[in-house]
Amino acid sequence: MGKIKLAIVGLGNCASALIQGIEYYKKYTSQDKVPGLMHFNLGGYLPGDIEVVAAFDIDERKVNKPLKEAVFAKPNCTKIFYSDLPDYPVKVSMGPVLDGFAEHMENYSPDKRFIPAQAEPVDVVKVLKESGAEVMVSYLPVGSEEATRFYAQAALDAGVAFINCIPVFVASKDEWIKKFEEKNIPLIGDDIKSQIGATIIHRVLTKLCMDRGVRITNTYQLNVGGNTDFLNMLNRERLASKKISKTEAVTSQISHEITADNVHIGPSDYIPWLNDNKICFLRIEGEIFGNVPINLELRLSVEDSPNSAGVVIDAIRCCKLALDRGIGGLLISPSAYFMKHPRFQYPDEVAKNMVEEFIEGKRER
Repeated sequence: MGKIKLAIVGLGNCASALIQGIEYYKKYTSQDKVPGLMHFNLGGYLPGDIEVVAAFDIDERKVNKPLKEAVFAKPNCTKIFYSDLPDYPVKVSMGPVLDGFAEHMENYSPDKRFIPAQAEPVDVVKVLKESGAEVMVSYLPVGSEEATRFYAQAALDAGVAFINCIPVFVASKDEWIKKFEEKNIPLIGDDIKSQIGATIIHRVLTKLCMDRGVRITNTYQLNVGGNTDFLNMLNRERLASKKISKTEAVTSQISHEITADNVHIGPSDYIPWLNDNKICFLRIEGEIFGNVPINLELRLSVEDSPNSAGVVIDAIRCCKLALDRGIGGLLISPSAYFMKHPRFQYPDEVAKNMVEEFIEGKRER
């Protein structure tokens, strides 16, 4: 069915895992024994059909470097599970810095933080058009409000589908949804769920409690890690949208009133030696039959960036299906299943069925 031409904003750990995965899964030719994917064949498209044609970053160790080299450049620290990348005919373009760099990072080791390049930003819309990009994935740092809006507008101006993987609200804002509808350009967002991550586990356990008649009284989710995402989030001013996104993803599954004081969900701390390993500590307290107390605790340890890459691969292919079908605007079903903060929240089992119907062409969006 041809290639899916992809542009990536932010060549960090998530992009590294995604690009490695695209190449890794090329060795598989059938659905049998394919590990780690929700869909190997999605509407006729395989993971290896994705082709990166443009990339944007601001770090001096990546800007103007070949894509193959930039994927593994510092401060990237995710697990390398496929190192034999081809010589892509793509060099990383300098994007506008805007609010994509948090100043507190300057106090940390260069190997752990971003180093903004002293280069002029490219004309992003021009690069997108010349590259032939069909879909753009945004992996900007948390808190990049201005930068996210810039790239969302660039996608509109270039006629490129947009997937917003971070907790800045675009695909959950009516004003942006209307813009993508008017130009008939597919949109998926906001804030990617991991394959088996803290949010999806918290949602499932919360829904289980509701289905089994447990009244949840208190719950928390604390996360620690050592990648640039956790370093960036030490600036608590960048976390407003992140906390809203993660909290609503969980509380949307609670059918009774619960106050903000009884729910705490969000990043906790930066531990450099953890690198891309993310550790989640989760607790749910509640009452069962006869108001008898119950509590549940869970510890999850997972390589953070590959954990979201498998979901993004599906989101990219869903965007391509929409393009093939001439469908634009918010893709409701993929957003509900793949994202923490979609415009419309659904239980995960409902959203999964919606996505399957979308893939089969039984549901328009």
